[in-house]
Amino acid sequence: MAIFSTTYTFRFRLLSPFVAFLALLVASNCNDGVRRRSTPTRSALRGLWKNLGLSRNNSSCVQYDVKYFTQNLDHFSFTPESYLKFQQKYLINSKHWGGASTNSPIFVYTGNEGYIEWFTQNTGFMFDIAPKFKALLVFIEHRYYGESMPFGGIDVAYSNSSTQGFLSSTQALADFAILITDLKKNLSAENSPVVVFGGSYGGMLAAWFRLKYPHITIGALASSAPILYFDCITPPESFHNVVSQDFKSESENCFKVIKESWKILHKMASTHRGKTYLRRAFKLCRLGDFDNLEDWLYSAYYEAAETDYPTPANFIQNLPAYPVKHMCKAIDDPSASRNILDRLYGAANIFYNYTGNLSCFDLGGSDPHGEEGWQFQASTEMVMPMDDDPIKSMFIAYNVSYENDEKRCESQYGTKRRPHWITTEYGGHNIKRVLKRFASNIIFFNGLRDPWSSGGVLEDINESVLAIVAEKGAHHVDLRFATKDDPQWLRDVRSREISIIEKWLSEYYSNLPL
Repeated sequence: MAIFSTTYTFRFRLLSPFVAFLALLVASNCNDGVRRRSTPTRSALRGLWKNLGLSRNNSSCVQYDVKYFTQNLDHFSFTPESYLKFQQKYLINSKHWGGASTNSPIFVYTGNEGYIEWFTQNTGFMFDIAPKFKALLVFIEHRYYGESMPFGGIDVAYSNSSTQGFLSSTQALADFAILITDLKKNLSAENSPVVVFGGSYGGMLAAWFRLKYPHITIGALASSAPILYFDCITPPESFHNVVSQDFKSESENCFKVIKESWKILHKMASTHRGKTYLRRAFKLCRLGDFDNLEDWLYSAYYEAAETDYPTPANFIQNLPAYPVKHMCKAIDDPSASRNILDRLYGAANIFYNYTGNLSCFDLGGSDPHGEEGWQFQASTEMVMPMDDDPIKSMFIAYNVSYENDEKRCESQYGTKRRPHWITTEYGGHNIKRVLKRFASNIIFFNGLRDPWSSGGVLEDINESVLAIVAEKGAHHVDLRFATKDDPQWLRDVRSREISIIEKWLSEYYSNLPL
């Protein structure tokens, strides 16, 4: 599909939320739009990982042993196929564990949509607090991502809906439950309490795991978990409104320049001469790359908003502290060219080439984190609609029919989406009234500069289901490694989370039989 279409449809770069982030966004019965992307090949993923200088091996700060668990393919039926097995990868760090004899805790990360090493290396909070709690650390890879691939590999696993249909959040939660139970038994640690952690989609899984398996985990830290971005609970324009406000808060002019740029880009892309000019203006490696230009810029804006961390980070790209501020400075620079394309290039260069290592941009590259399965999830159960407010949003409105997108999902996967399934399975509507009655021991962290916070839990639900909200926070910033440059508000957030976890453990130990 061409990017510069009359409907302004974008192919969306998947995140782990995230980054998750992160995510292919599919229209729901609200008749909202869809952003989609093509699926990268495994070889392309490996190649880009190498080109970016990123590694999935242990770093000096993150040490672990690699383990594999023989997992059931299907936990919810008793057909012959349900007894098929696959190897699920998990990482374990026992450096500070007090051991089973003292019932020391086990901290588990509920893996997202991608290689588990990526999330492990960006969840330093668990490593930082392990010595204090004498905790065993376990990071479980999500089925159908990374190396945890059923049917012997990605080619067969992703070949059709009959094989890929076992990729779902409910199956993933059951995987976690079985692996954790088996691990505790093998370690003779049946009385060691388990606390689960997760960010973005992993944060959603952590919260849902506590609700579904309270006998296995005593509590959950769900960071930047947009569990309310389903079934029209959250207005679909909310995500883009937050991104836009982030840029507007730095500079009104920055917001206006970006908002006005889409029409200019669209007009220039309508002629061969304009396309040639765009290639030169943005230093694209190939002429054909202009087809992805709009999506490339869009990704830079929303990902900068997500990762607007107060310290330098390399979660998605190598970025300075507060990248949104730097990008707006590039757009507003009085010494820069008055040409709007030059200003946009300056902002994009901050995001994609802050180190200055690239001489041109290859827009055909693939993401290195192994997230390709998310496209299937977003086309089945993870239906999170998005739209644009013509006043508040700096993105141009787009219009994609629900019917056409439904046909695309059917054609590509042979499946039908279930836009109401997540709220049916896990709840969401009237969440405060519902969870107040039975839920306990969940921390929902949200940073308000993170666009996904618009679908997060922002108010306490009861005395132990608590919302921690940071006005200046970004996407699961609380889970990152602590640094000497962290602002006081971030230190306070982590201190509160530690205190709450301490309380959970104290209550658990007080109820253990002597």
